[in-house]
Amino acid sequence: MSSAKILIVDDEPQIRRVLRTTLTSQGYTVAEAKNGDEALEQIREERPDLILLDVNMPGRSGLEVCHEIRGTSDIPIIMLTVRNTERDKVQALDAGADDYVVKPFGSEELMARIRAALRRAAPAEAIPPFVSTDLKIDFEKRAVTVRGHLVRLTPKEFELLRQLVANQGKALSHRRLLQAVWGPDYGDETEYLRVFINQLRKKIEPDPHHPRYIHTEPWVGYRFEHAHERTRSGRLEK
Repeated sequence: MSSAKILIVDDEPQIRRVLRTTLTSQGYTVAEAKNGDEALEQIREERPDLILLDVNMPGRSGLEVCHEIRGTSDIPIIMLTVRNTERDKVQALDAGADDYVVKPFGSEELMARIRAALRRAAPAEAIPPFVSTDLKIDFEKRAVTVRGHLVRLTPKEFELLRQLVANQGKALSHRRLLQAVWGPDYGDETEYLRVFINQLRKKIEPDPHHPRYIHTEPWVGYRFEHAHERTRSGRLEK
């Protein structure tokens, strides 16, 4: 059972009612909003621990609301959508969502996604700060500074970066990263990694198209290593 507070944002009363019943039965505290404007007001007043956000709402869409929330908050966001194409999933992740669930969905699947999102938002084991000439990462303070400017990362972006830095120099497989960041039920959602790696590169790399820190290991996964550091063989890493 959990005492976390969850905000449901959906314009359909029946869906809000079903979600409220399901969530309260699991011990969650629930707040509701039927559109984007109400959601933003509720976030200011209720300070939820997680948001369930419908993509297709009248007026301001869920994607627009997600963008706006991400401008000021790193609250975990799970998007609810009837669309199941890769393009729609990527749009949700690009908007700042941590995860998405396709309607209709089973209550067990949704609860697993919620538990995973809340668990990943909790404080993680501390690792030493990373410091280079243009990038500083303080994991205890959850602060990332790029060329002297503080950069905001979403919870999933920060956790993905933490996993990469904690394993500097090692190629981490897609499956290992997905399970470390999103939970043990994940492993095949490579589009998640593609979107979040692109977002991280845009935020921390001097040139995202020629990464200095986050390197792609073709057909394997990703590796964090300063491009200017020499390998044991003495050659310059690219």
